Amino acid sequence: MAERVIKRKKKPKRLAVVNQSGCTGCEACVQFCPVDCILIVPGERGLQGFFQLVEIDLDRCIGCTLCVQYCPWETIQMVPFEEALGRAREWTLKSLWLAGKPADMESLEEETGESLQAASAS
Repeated sequence: MAERVIKRKKKPKRLAVVNQSGCTGCEACVQFCPVDCILIVPGERGLQGFFQLVEIDLDRCIGCTLCVQYCPWETIQMVPFEEALGRAREWTLKSLWLAGKPADMESLEEETGESLQAASAS
């Protein structure tokens, strides 16, 4: 299945990042995400629900804050756009999304073939 490419009309000021050290994998946040950008990272031996965590796909996050509002453990925080990828690397224990991603958000924009700053100027 081909990966869905999201074209943003403008760059969000802040993106949601999960501090996985406090995440229980309860999935309370998942149901509220309007763009389906919260990924479930399987636990030990790939078992769903057993030591699982969640992470945010920063390519798709629109910065709506709904996941932050509904996380019962307060482990999701809104981070300035430019700092989001670095913070995600710092706070992530297990990931499906981060593998192979560039070091910063500017490089991530170049990799996806779109300039969010150019999009926000139009």
